[in-house]
Amino acid sequence: MFPGELFAEAQSGESGNAGICLLGGQRAVYTTGTSLMARYTGPKGRVNRRLQTLIYENSGASRALEKRGNQPPGMHIRGRRPSNYGMALMEKQKIKHYYGFGERQLRRYFDKATRAKGNTGENLLLICEQRLDNVVRRVGLAKTRPQARQGIAHGHFRVNGVKVDKPSYMLRPGDVITVRNRENVLKLYHGIREQGVEGEGIEWVSFDTESLTATVQGVPSGSDISLPVDANTVVEFLSR
Repeated sequence: MFPGELFAEAQSGESGNAGICLLGGQRAVYTTGTSLMARYTGPKGRVNRRLQTLIYENSGASRALEKRGNQPPGMHIRGRRPSNYGMALMEKQKIKHYYGFGERQLRRYFDKATRAKGNTGENLLLICEQRLDNVVRRVGLAKTRPQARQGIAHGHFRVNGVKVDKPSYMLRPGDVITVRNRENVLKLYHGIREQGVEGEGIEWVSFDTESLTATVQGVPSGSDISLPVDANTVVEFLSR
């Protein structure tokens, strides 16, 4: 196992309210509560380069992947092939960084996926796809998933007319997502759309660009998964 290939797992603080995860020597702050949500505050371009995937979509991180995507972060990195354990851990980190949650929440999703019928790896990703923050990003109401999580935490969105401030809220068929009916909030999200941010056209959610309303019409399928990851490797890793 090589030092550069692994990410340290989150370590809970003594108070139970915060923790720190190390990524290549950088910090990620994890806040915990009734629903665990991770907020990575380190350099996002390093994550994209380390995982060789467009995890963070902001302009700087995207450029870092385009320009130096074949070069891992750090000085004098030797081109060694990571071990099987290292590869599995990197696949797991893709899911955690892409969807924006910590180890404990990933384990809960995994337990739920193992109890469902079908392929456990696909079930795990489908659960992640049904998160409110993921849908807000994919319909085009945010430029990135961190931005979607911030908007939800600030109370900018309603589900079936009720304020939801948990990015991990799981959507069901028939749910209707709307933007808070307040002038400055509506102006903000219309402005995001005017900047050229477009949705990804997911089949199980319809979106009205005029009223900024998204309606969940079904459940996602394997073709709706947006993250390129080897989920079966992650399942093997979590089953140890």
